[in-house]
Amino acid sequence: MHKISNNFSRMTPAAFGISRFHQEIPQQPQPLRRPPPSSSVVPPGHSDYSIINLSFNVPFASSLPGPEPDDVLHASPGAVQRWTFPAGTAEGTPIYKLPVHVQNEERLRNLCQYIGDSSGGRIEALVTSSESKTSQAMHSKAQGLITNVCISGDHDVVHKMRAKVLNETPIMMKSAVVDIDPNLILDPAETSIRSSVLSHIDLCAKYTGTDIFLLRSRAEANPQPNTQPFVNAVDSGLDQRYRLKHKIDVIKLDLTMHTLVSGRTGKNIKLIESATKTAIYFPPPFPGVFGYVPPGATRRAPDEIFVTGETQERINHAKQKLRELVMSIKLFSRDVMVSASKVDSILLDRLDKVRKIMEANASQVLFPQLASQRGLVRVQGTDVLHVERTVKEIMTLAGQFYSASWWLMVTDPAQTPSLRPPSASEIRVMLSDICTNSGADLSFDKMNFAINGSDDAVKDAMMVINQIPFVKRYPYQIRVKIELANEHKEFVSGKKNGKINKIMGQSNVQIIFDGFNEYNFYIDVVGNQYEATKNGLDLVEQEMPASISFHVPDQYHKRIIGIGGQHIQRIMKKYSVFVKFSNAMDRGGVGKDDEDVKIDNVICRTPARNAQSLDAVKQEIMDMVEKVDAEFVSETVVINRLYHRELISRMSEIEGLEKKWNCKVDFPSTEQASDIVTISGPEYQVPQAVDAFLGMVPESHEIAFQKSGSLEQFFDSNEFSNDLRHKMRSQYEVDVHLNPVFGSLPKSATASVERIVTATEGRLVLTYTRNNAGGLKDAIDFLISQLVPHGLEASTVKGAIARPKSDSFEDSLPFFESKLLQNAPSLHLNDSPTRSLFHDGDVTPVSERSSIFDKLRKPGSIGSFSSFMSRKNTNNTPGNFYRYPSSNASKASLISLESRESGYRNFWNDSGVNLPEEDAASISSKNGGWPARYSENKFPFGTNTSTPGDKTPRHEPRASFDSGRPPTSHSFSNLPAPMQVPASHVQQNNLFPYNNTNNKKVHHNEVVGSAPNLHLPLR
Repeated sequence: MHKISNNFSRMTPAAFGISRFHQEIPQQPQPLRRPPPSSSVVPPGHSDYSIINLSFNVPFASSLPGPEPDDVLHASPGAVQRWTFPAGTAEGTPIYKLPVHVQNEERLRNLCQYIGDSSGGRIEALVTSSESKTSQAMHSKAQGLITNVCISGDHDVVHKMRAKVLNETPIMMKSAVVDIDPNLILDPAETSIRSSVLSHIDLCAKYTGTDIFLLRSRAEANPQPNTQPFVNAVDSGLDQRYRLKHKIDVIKLDLTMHTLVSGRTGKNIKLIESATKTAIYFPPPFPGVFGYVPPGATRRAPDEIFVTGETQERINHAKQKLRELVMSIKLFSRDVMVSASKVDSILLDRLDKVRKIMEANASQVLFPQLASQRGLVRVQGTDVLHVERTVKEIMTLAGQFYSASWWLMVTDPAQTPSLRPPSASEIRVMLSDICTNSGADLSFDKMNFAINGSDDAVKDAMMVINQIPFVKRYPYQIRVKIELANEHKEFVSGKKNGKINKIMGQSNVQIIFDGFNEYNFYIDVVGNQYEATKNGLDLVEQEMPASISFHVPDQYHKRIIGIGGQHIQRIMKKYSVFVKFSNAMDRGGVGKDDEDVKIDNVICRTPARNAQSLDAVKQEIMDMVEKVDAEFVSETVVINRLYHRELISRMSEIEGLEKKWNCKVDFPSTEQASDIVTISGPEYQVPQAVDAFLGMVPESHEIAFQKSGSLEQFFDSNEFSNDLRHKMRSQYEVDVHLNPVFGSLPKSATASVERIVTATEGRLVLTYTRNNAGGLKDAIDFLISQLVPHGLEASTVKGAIARPKSDSFEDSLPFFESKLLQNAPSLHLNDSPTRSLFHDGDVTPVSERSSIFDKLRKPGSIGSFSSFMSRKNTNNTPGNFYRYPSSNASKASLISLESRESGYRNFWNDSGVNLPEEDAASISSKNGGWPARYSENKFPFGTNTSTPGDKTPRHEPRASFDSGRPPTSHSFSNLPAPMQVPASHVQQNNLFPYNNTNNKKVHHNEVVGSAPNLHLPLR
C-alpha cells in the first residue's frame, strides 16, 4: 500500500483480497489543543456535578409514509399492518402515528428503561417526543416528530449508552421504488400474479428485514378517460428477448477497493460491462458505519460483488477483468483527524455528499462506527491528487458544523444561599427542551454547556440558553469554535490581522486562531456577554469566504484574463471579488482522466457580506464565452434499465457522440435499478446530443388488422414494397415490416414484436428510433390512409394512436376563429413585428437564414437536427478580436451576447396566441435555423411533456458549487441567518422553569410537512 506522508513515500502495491474493516483503523491520540479557560472559582461540592448529562435527537424517519391501501396488490407478511392506519382512523391523522413509527418509539423507550434498570441506578434516561418546530425545520431535515433522549451518568457510560441507542434502533429509514414490467410477474393463463413471484417477494423481505409492496401501475391507478380500447392491445414493455434468465456469480473483493476499482464516476466498471455484456452489482459503501440489523434479517457480506450475464463465459470474463484491474492498482492512503462529534454529524447528515465525493475521485473514505467517539478517518485512492482532493472536501464538510461551550462561573453556594443550582431532573428536562427546539447535541458537565451541531443549530441553542433565568444569575464565558481551511486564514484575518482587530474592537470579544491539523484550523470567538459574542460571531461569519465555482473551457481563459490581466482585474475591482483560473496543468497535468475537462476550473471568492456579487461576476465572465460552450446544463431521458446493457456494449459509439457534441452521458449504477440516463454539457449542445443518443435506441410499434384479399394483393405489389415503404422511411424515418417472422427484426427497447398471430389476422410492425418517435402518429395516419383504399377497415385497426384532447372546452368552441386555438409563437421570431415586411436575404444575419435542411425537413419527424448547422457562430474567425488591441479576447465579449431570455423570447408578442404575420414565420426561416419542434419544447425527448399555451422556455442556470464555506442549513448563501426563538422557549416568571410539573411534552401532534406518498408502480 502506498502511504501518503508529507513527502508521499511509496510502498509496494496492494495485494488482491486483503481485508480491512472500519473498526480496524488504529486509534491515534488526539492532537494537543488549547484547553478551555478555567474558572478562578471552585465549583461547589454538589453531587450532580460529578456526572454528565447528554441530550441528543434520535433521527427517526417519522415522516415516511406508507402506500395507499387500495393500490396494494401484494405485501410481505405484516407489512400492511405496519404501514397503513387501522380501519376507523380519523382522516388527517399525522403520518408519525403509523403503527411502524409508534412501534419504533416504544422500542426506544423500552431500551432506555432496560439500560437504566440494569445499571443499578448509575444511569438515568429520559425519552421525550414533540412536534417539530418551525425554527428547527428551517435548518434540519423536515420530520413530523422529534424524539429526544437525555442520559445522565458517568462520562464513559453515557457515551456508550448513546452508541447503543443509535446502533440498536432503526434510524434513517428510507423507501425506494422500482418499476417493473407487468408481463414479468403476471400469469397469462390466469391473468393474475404468478405464485413464484409472490413467494420470492416474501423470501426477499424476510432475508433482508424489509417490507415489500407490490402496487398497481400508474396507468391502472389513474386511467385516462379518453383512452381508446384498442390502445391497450399494444405492449409497451421491454422486448421479450431481453428477458432471458441470466446467470449469477459472486466474486469477493475487499470493501476498501470497491470505489477504487470502479474508477471515477464508475468508468472502469462500465468499460468492463461493455466488453463482457454483463452487469456488476457492488454492496453498499458504508456497511460498518451503522450497527442496526432488523430482527431475523441477514446482513449482506461487505466484500461480495455480484456479476450477472447470459452465459457463464461472459461472467468469468468479467471476473477475470476485475482481478486484472485490482492487481494493477497502486494504492495511496492518508489518515486525518476529525472531531468525533463532527464524524457523527457527517454520518447522519452528509453521507450522500461523501458518496458523491468518493465516486468523483475514485477514492474510499473509511469512517469509524457511529457514536464510537473516534475521530480518525482514512482516505484511500489510486492517485495522490485524488486522495488530496477527497481529504480537502471531507474537511470542508467538517467545517459546516460548529461547536460551542458556555461556562458558568459558580461561586461557593454558602456565600449566595439564594442561588440554588438546578437538580438532575431539572437539567434533563431543560436539555431535552433545548435540544428538541434547536437540533443541536448538548451536554452539561460541571456547570458547562457543550454544544455541537450545524451553525444555525448551535446559534439557536445558545439563544435558548441565554433565556434561562439561572444562567443569567452567574457570570459566564462563551467560546464558539469555527473550523476553516488553512488556505483561508489570511483571507479572514486581513493584512496584519486588520479585519480581526477591527471586529474585536467593535464587538468586545477575543478572537483566537488555533491550529487543528494540516488542513483546517479553528477560529475561537470568546466573549463574556451573549450579545457581544453573537455580534462578534456574525462579523466573523461575514468575513468568511463565500465562493462559487463553474466551468469555462480552457481556450477562453486568455481572452477573459486579457493582456497583463487587464480585463479580469477590471472585473475583480468592479465587484470586489477574487477570481482564479486553473488549467489542465494546475489540475494535475496533461494526460489525466478525461473527466477533468468538465470539472469546475474557475473559482470566484469574496467575503460573505459581498456574496450577492458572485452571480454577477459569473454572468459577466460567461458573457465572454461563445454560446456553444457556455452554461452547462443536464437533461434526463428515460430508457428501460434492462436495455442499458445493450447501450453500454456500444460504448465506443457513445464516446464518439460525447466528443462530437462536447457532452457527457452518465448511466445510473446497476445497484440503483433506475431508468434515467443523464446527458450533461453546454446548453446549446445538449439537445443535439440527446437526439443523437436517442437515435441509438430502437423502438417498435405493432398494428393489427383483419386480413382481406385486396390487402394481400396490395402487400404483394411493388407499390407497397417500393413506393409506400420508401415514403415511410424518407418522410417519417419509420420502416414497415409485414408479418415478420421470429428473429427477423432488430431488438427493440420497448414493445415485444415476437408473437404468434391467427390465420385471419394481419400485422404490420413499425420500427424506428426514439428520436423519431414524435412522428409515429403521423406515420400511422399516413399508412392507414394509404391502406383504406385497398380494403382496410380503419375502425378495426388495433394499435392506432388516438389524438389527445388538449382542451376540455374544445367541443364548445367549434365556430370561433381558428387562430385562437393555434400553437404558441416560434421561439426565434423577428425582434420586430414589421421586420418580415422588409425581409431581404442579403441583409438577414446568417444565424436567421433558412438552411437547405429546413426545406428538406421530413414532415412529422422530430429527429432532424440538421438545421442546427445554420446557427454556427461566425465569430470564430482569426480576424475577429476585441475592437481595442489592448485586450486579447474574442469579439463576442464586447458585442454583448444575447441573454438566456432574450435569445428565446419574442418581447413584441409574449402571449400564447400568434399574430397574423407570425403564422407563416413560425414555420419559415425566421426561427433562426432551429427546428420548428423547438418552438414548443426545448428538450422534447426527455421527461418534459408538451402542453399547449405559451412555450417560452424557462432555463435553469447551471448549478454552482461552493468550494469555500458552503451553506449548511436553510440559507442558500453564506450570509448569517437571523436567529429567532419561539415565545414558548422563554419563561421569565420562574427561576427553574424546567421541571416535571410545569413542563408538558407532546408525544403525538400534527406533522409539519410530510414526505410524498409512496408509489410503487408496476411500470
